[in-house]
Amino acid sequence: MRILVIGAGAVGGYFGGRLVQAKRDVTFLVHAKREQEIKAKGLQIVSPHGDLTLHPKTITADQITRPYDVILLGVKSYGLSGAMSDFATALGPQTMILPVLNGMRHMDLLIGRFGQHAVLGGVCLVATEIDQEGRIHQLAGFQKLVYGELDGQSTPRLEELDATLRGAGFDAVISSHIMHDMWEKWVQIASVGAITCLLRGNIGEIVAIPGGGDLARATLRESSDIASASGQPPTSGFLDEQTAQLTAQGSQLTSSMYRDLTKRAPVEVDTILGDLLERGRKLGLTTPILQAAFVNLSIYQHGKFH
Repeated sequence: MRILVIGAGAVGGYFGGRLVQAKRDVTFLVHAKREQEIKAKGLQIVSPHGDLTLHPKTITADQITRPYDVILLGVKSYGLSGAMSDFATALGPQTMILPVLNGMRHMDLLIGRFGQHAVLGGVCLVATEIDQEGRIHQLAGFQKLVYGELDGQSTPRLEELDATLRGAGFDAVISSHIMHDMWEKWVQIASVGAITCLLRGNIGEIVAIPGGGDLARATLRESSDIASASGQPPTSGFLDEQTAQLTAQGSQLTSSMYRDLTKRAPVEVDTILGDLLERGRKLGLTTPILQAAFVNLSIYQHGKFH
């Protein structure tokens, strides 16, 4: 399958790079500056699974000449609108868009523009960031892509995608309940993002303070209450696992939003927290910890980037 990876950032660059390493037919859609960087230095990945320097195919938006089979979309939420305009000409009648963004708002935007048939559900589990030299650093060993049809069906195109993604150096899994998986990921990133950003510390630092663990548990309850009221209740096993992670003594766990905050970069506050809060409000829920984190991060975002 011909795969177009949108951007060569922390997520798309990592999974796209692994696919290139596995000899899949991958092209990166990038802006001119990133294209020059990759041509000069290669696409560099620093990873516990082994470092890589790759020299993948790259194009810019004005160079797209024909449709691709798969569009792997892993941009930050604030870059989604521009990305959709950039890759629109790469869509054909059979093209699948596999988004792995945080939250759920992107699903409405993608379906609204390209139609429901074009869009799969997707979740990525990876901790990566771009350093000052443009290298992709994998911060922990886990690396997983989960994907599925929105209605949970098994389809020939999904099987073909699965065959393409499996065996490429990361865990690749079909899900028959991808929307629920996406909601659970949202609960997880909203909870750890809210508490680490609000309290300005990793989980180990938070739970070392009296009452810190209680605040972490309460944040998880708020997020899971919104998911449950929205018809996507997290499983008890998921909640037990998240509770353990959010209260682990000595844990270095943070979130991508916290790492962006500490680097003084833009944060995905509107899609990770704002959209979740809005859904909760419409359902009559009051979630004060999530609200405090949202206000805190919004003040930061508006002060620095507006």
